[in-house]
Amino acid sequence: MINPAGELWAGVDVGTQSLRVYLVDGTGSIAGRGSGRLTSHRTLAEDGTARHEQDPAEWWRVLGEAFRQALSGVDADRVRGVGFCSTSGTFVLAGPDGLARTPALMYDDARAYAESAEVAAAGAELWSSLGYPIQPSWALPKLVHLIRSGHEGRLQHCADHLAGRLAGEPVATDWSHALKTGYDVEAGTWPAPVLDRLGVPAGMLPDVVRPGHRIGSVGLVGAEHTGLAVGTPLHAGLTDGCAAQVAAGALTPGAWNSVLGTTLVLKGVTTERLRDPGGAVYSHRHPDGGWLPGGASNVGAGALEARFPGGDRAALDAAAAAFEPASGLTYPLLTRGERFPFVDPAAEAFDTGVFAGPADRYAALLQGVAFVERLCFAYLQGLGADVSGPISLTGGATRSAYWTQLRADILGRDVILPAHPEPAFGAAAAAAAGDGSLTAAAEKMAGSGRVVPHRPEVHERFAEPYARFVGELRDRGYLGDDR
Repeated sequence: MINPAGELWAGVDVGTQSLRVYLVDGTGSIAGRGSGRLTSHRTLAEDGTARHEQDPAEWWRVLGEAFRQALSGVDADRVRGVGFCSTSGTFVLAGPDGLARTPALMYDDARAYAESAEVAAAGAELWSSLGYPIQPSWALPKLVHLIRSGHEGRLQHCADHLAGRLAGEPVATDWSHALKTGYDVEAGTWPAPVLDRLGVPAGMLPDVVRPGHRIGSVGLVGAEHTGLAVGTPLHAGLTDGCAAQVAAGALTPGAWNSVLGTTLVLKGVTTERLRDPGGAVYSHRHPDGGWLPGGASNVGAGALEARFPGGDRAALDAAAAAFEPASGLTYPLLTRGERFPFVDPAAEAFDTGVFAGPADRYAALLQGVAFVERLCFAYLQGLGADVSGPISLTGGATRSAYWTQLRADILGRDVILPAHPEPAFGAAAAAAAGDGSLTAAAEKMAGSGRVVPHRPEVHERFAEPYARFVGELRDRGYLGDDR
């Protein structure tokens, strides 16, 4: 039961389709929620690269609406801190007034395909030492692209852009959001020689701090916009994948969290940093020591809405259960290009086989995402990661009991559904932890989840179609013969 006078921490999560606010107490009980829809703009450029933008003004508008919802009936003075999370690699360029001068370039925007090769060459030794090559969708190549296109301003990741607007002044970012902007997570600095070679002025980049660290406080304008009290502390957060991992309590070595929303993100914990010559896996620094490796695919639940817009998910799930396995295979990319478990900007969705009807096709979509998830875990294990620990599932896809069971079956592993799986919950936990142990705060707030056992006989049933799926990826040149 929530103590009506107890302390609360707010978590803000800015995703692809919505912005969410949670108010959470120290035991993990939720005192308030708020949310609002966000719109995205996807286009295909003449050169074939995918572009994906959002309007930062919409972030700000929806942030105010969501906080007003969450604080309805709650004393704002109870909120002791606000944490933030957002999609990794999403940023804007802002002016001295804190307002965005560009649209938000989203996490999977691949317009900087040409610049990514230059960024890779300019910092080849550093990227190699850190264990990852640069991808076109990362923030640093996109920043170079904007500079070459004549844009000016201060780079702000989505999370620190909103925190800065609440504060009324620029704030630091965290080393989680800064990774894809080229931050050296090993040395704890921006790599000045690399940035100089790329023509990136040092003044364009924010200061960087540990997740959970206090970065400012709510100003008068921020308070009037949201209903928060003036002076409420603002804390650095983490990317949404890392925040979901925090919400799941998956912060000890060997534990993994699979986030399935619009796209699929896997995050885990290792004591040593993984090195991936293929560039699909990169490692965030664990605030409590060690590393948080993972990767993000362009496959995900977004493909369901794209192919079955407005469909009755419960009815489609029930119909899909009759097709285990489906008559054909589907690689359900949401957009052109893939990031994990392989990197190929030219990768395209495909279907093989003859389907009996819509239910069969829908089943193939569900199974295709689960096949990619299984392949991601196999890839991580091949890099030397311990994947034997608990696997938790978070993200909007867990609302489907059928798909959750199917994913457990195809993985051949029991899975855990955390009590509070939202990244906003993890952002609140980061605020509560402050400069202390994030692992301890998450364990106290997240609690235990519900176990979904896998069915061995169903796992065996999917062995052959999974092998065919991997073969189709290999035949198209997306996977090497060793995969």
